[in-house]
Amino acid sequence: MNRKVEVLPDLPALIERSLSIILSKLSEAIEARGQFTIALSGGSTPKPLYEAIAAQNLPWEKIHVFWGDERYVPPNHPDSNELMARQAWLNKVNIPPQNIHAMPTLDGNPAVSAAKHEKELQEFFQVKALEFPALDVILLGMGDDAHTASLFPHTDALKVTDKLVTVGNKGDSQRITFTYPFINAARCVMFVVAGANKKPSLAQVFAPAADNFTYPSRLIKPQGELLWLLDAAAGDELAAASV
Repeated sequence: MNRKVEVLPDLPALIERSLSIILSKLSEAIEARGQFTIALSGGSTPKPLYEAIAAQNLPWEKIHVFWGDERYVPPNHPDSNELMARQAWLNKVNIPPQNIHAMPTLDGNPAVSAAKHEKELQEFFQVKALEFPALDVILLGMGDDAHTASLFPHTDALKVTDKLVTVGNKGDSQRITFTYPFINAARCVMFVVAGANKKPSLAQVFAPAADNFTYPSRLIKPQGELLWLLDAAAGDELAAASV
């Protein structure tokens, strides 16, 4: 597995390094394929990263934005990952509306919305059922329970291997999420993780042996690069980790 671990001194350094990698991947993708595809994560950690991207002078018409997961709430809801990204980044730049591929959340049924988004993805990437297209970059966070995207421990979403998108559940909270095989098809998966509360789960995710369904981030083993960017609070004990 092509896994690399970097531990940065603090959150600003973590964001700066994340931005640098994304800009490099963007340049490579546009040169090679004429466009850059990125899936965003939610939560509070990536917000300053999105603000930093918004401050760049980029070929926005060649950038396509997706989300790795979304809470099943309207797009103007305070808990919406889409809303956060729009406020921090997308509303501040001249990106074509058709380049923003938000997860649908207004069908009244997460399973219906997941199927609709899967069809949209298949049409965009021109793939058939059971084919997993490769996004250039998928950004991921990790919860203190080792979940990533909306792939929570011991939930049905972890068993879905024949779809791009499925329903994720956290208690009574319904969500839509990329499946782990779809995430693993990416050219680059980048975890951006901060906070000392992540240490116990990180230890299990990086352990030689542990249960994947208890620690879902262990399931992320992409065909391309796997980058773990950690602040010192989260990763000081992994600072010496090597592939």
